[in-house]
Amino acid sequence: MIAIVDYGVGNLFSLKSSLLAIGAEAKVTGDADEIRSAEKIILPGVGAFEDAARKLREGGLAEVVVSEARAGKPVLGICLGMQMLFERSYEYGEHEGLGLIPGEVRPIADVIPKGLKIPHIGWNALDFGGVTSPIFKHIKEGDCVYFVHSYYAANCDEYVIARSEYGAPLTAAVARDNVFGCQFHPEKSGKVGLGILRAFCEMENTK
Repeated sequence: MIAIVDYGVGNLFSLKSSLLAIGAEAKVTGDADEIRSAEKIILPGVGAFEDAARKLREGGLAEVVVSEARAGKPVLGICLGMQMLFERSYEYGEHEGLGLIPGEVRPIADVIPKGLKIPHIGWNALDFGGVTSPIFKHIKEGDCVYFVHSYYAANCDEYVIARSEYGAPLTAAVARDNVFGCQFHPEKSGKVGLGILRAFCEMENTK
């Protein structure tokens, strides 16, 4: 079973529907024991980093996600869920993340040309930059996925497995051992997104 972590933010049920469409067993849950017993964990999220991180911690789920990830369980963060995998975010202040991937989250306004709309919304192609990752085994470089974001993962080059161009190359996906993150929404990215979710479902515990 794949646990979709329910901590009060995120488009949880469209994600569950996408997983069901590829034959995966998935459950939306905020129960720590169910998350621990799951084979894999997906951390979704939309909205503000500070609020989401606070809700995750107040619900006692931040510790669960971190401990399960460190035990080798496959974890996938999506959109804001990916951003929370990092050490910190500078979204309206400085806020602590889960620290599973070194790096930080910063405004895209700092790096894209003035005049481009923020948030970055829409379809954009993936550039693997010569990196091969198991989460992309069912798709190909240049495939397009759907983004909605105003912040991006920075100072994390070692862990970047895909970028996307929006006036500047922005981090689209990251990986560190069994922990993966997608800035885009696989559940909104058609067959390409389903291919990414399928690859995640096929992963094994690394320990």
